[in-house]
Amino acid sequence: MVEKKNRDYDERIAELQEKQKQLQEKQKQLKEQEKILKARKSQQERKERTKHLIEIGGAVYSVLGRSYQDGDINRLIAFLKGQELRGNFFSSAMNSTDKTE
Repeated sequence: MVEKKNRDYDERIAELQEKQKQLQEKQKQLKEQEKILKARKSQQERKERTKHLIEIGGAVYSVLGRSYQDGDINRLIAFLKGQELRGNFFSSAMNSTDKTE
């Protein structure tokens, strides 16, 4: 009788160990899925940012009316910073809800 009880305990222990093993495998799969989703989200965000940068560059070119020259970026940055120092003109214009084109 004692031997049978020991077998019952051993079987139950083995079942629990198998369940733990299955849970660990499932957790591993879930972590891998999470990693894949985070990578896709990051890729999508990069694509959106790149698109916005291209659009901004295109807008600057359309206003500039000439091809790019060395130093244009530095001059543009200095101009925009100057606008901000003189009264936040650039950020005010960009944050305005009035869409004048």
